[in-house]
Amino acid sequence: MALDRSSFTAFDTVRHAWKTLGLPPPALTSLSLTGEGLGLPSSFKIGHLAQASIGLSGLTAALINAQRTGKPVPQVTVPLQHAVIEFKSERFYLLDKKSYSAWGPVGGLHACSDGYVRAHDSFPHHRNGLVKLLLGYERSPPPTRAQVGEAISPWRSIDLETAAADNGFVIAALRSYKQWDVTPQAQAVSDQPITITKILSQKAPIGLPRHIGTTTTTTTTGREDKNKCLRGVRVVDMTRVIAGPVAGKTLAAHGAEVLWVTSPNLPDLPELDRDLARGKRTVQLDVRNPEDLEALMNLLEDADVLLQSYRPGSLGGLGITEEAILRRRKGRPIVIANLSCFGTAGPWKHRRGFDSIVQACSGMNVSEAEHHGKGEAAKPLPCQALDHASGYFLASGIMASLYRAWTEGGSYRVDVSLAGTMKYLRSLGQFPGDSGFETSDYEKSEDVPEEYFETRPSGFGELRAIKHSVRIDGAEVSWDIMPQPLGSHKPKWQ
Repeated sequence: MALDRSSFTAFDTVRHAWKTLGLPPPALTSLSLTGEGLGLPSSFKIGHLAQASIGLSGLTAALINAQRTGKPVPQVTVPLQHAVIEFKSERFYLLDKKSYSAWGPVGGLHACSDGYVRAHDSFPHHRNGLVKLLLGYERSPPPTRAQVGEAISPWRSIDLETAAADNGFVIAALRSYKQWDVTPQAQAVSDQPITITKILSQKAPIGLPRHIGTTTTTTTTGREDKNKCLRGVRVVDMTRVIAGPVAGKTLAAHGAEVLWVTSPNLPDLPELDRDLARGKRTVQLDVRNPEDLEALMNLLEDADVLLQSYRPGSLGGLGITEEAILRRRKGRPIVIANLSCFGTAGPWKHRRGFDSIVQACSGMNVSEAEHHGKGEAAKPLPCQALDHASGYFLASGIMASLYRAWTEGGSYRVDVSLAGTMKYLRSLGQFPGDSGFETSDYEKSEDVPEEYFETRPSGFGELRAIKHSVRIDGAEVSWDIMPQPLGSHKPKWQ
């Protein structure tokens, strides 16, 4: 790795990102990162990453609040313990007092002829495709994990990784740092976790749009909403799984109106969606249908943000391009935010991927196992740290771009990748030996202090889930909408 940030504190990470995002340095004095300790058991500095990424998102929200109200940037506080618990939020929620797991039955680490691979099977169609690739056909009843492992065992790891990618499925060869660092994709990943690009210039800034006012409004629950940092901001959220939904959920916590647009052709992911859909109304559109595509473009005409996590170029193939969106906007600014697995450059930029896949292929799992010292071939991180940090980084990039659009003018693109977040986390260094594991973990909801939960009715029953860890003086940070079945709302702004 070219960069060494091992001397950074969590605040240093925020300060570095703040400068990279082009935001006013005096606002940094409003951020307080409290608490001490490792955070979670790992050789990687996950507590640092959790507190910094969440703190960055809270401070950018507070900056917009100051712009909106004309007052100084309010104080922002993020406690370390709450931040690391929120980095595992999807593991702790209870629905009608029952817990759920997002892991599929045949995924995880499997031995092959020359090492190991990690398979991802949380999506049913990925799991079915994996079985078809390995066994030549889909089986009923589905094969067991042992049967899948037996089918994997004759393969060379790189061959299976390549075959899966060629067929649209998700398997990663387990690599060491040394093996990853020489790949063209490793060398193509950005050194910065958040990249902002101006995609349309304007002669002068336009200030706050009319729908983002400073007067009191009423929420969909009928409760008066006196001060939320992003009140009035309109977000089209076209994301799935964890990282992208975390970004949308974060914007919603600060008051943005988030319309979560999903396809009726893709399955619900109940184990994740029940936590990550908080704050969002849910719309279903099949953008391959001309009428539904037009409905989406109509939403984008009046949106402030498009947030999407499809592979680079996927939406463009359906006509949802930056150029088409900018034409519909007729000069009004918009932020187009993209979450990808491997970034926008390199031979893998179009590959599907997930947090666990990046951990495996990049050397993180091997290094974690070596530090743990228990003889494991690989050890996953204690949470989906790349997903969560990428989500908060993406939300921060969006809010920074909104601030710049309203103060400098222009429309902006924001790019964040799981691999870029991995590269940043690695640049922070690792704790020596097994010292990073000398702290307790939060493995189930009973391990989490009661003060970090909220209990609310949802469209699926009583939902008990983790509150947002950001506190902003004088501003409310909360979700007004609880998860509902997909497609419960109409494609229009309130």
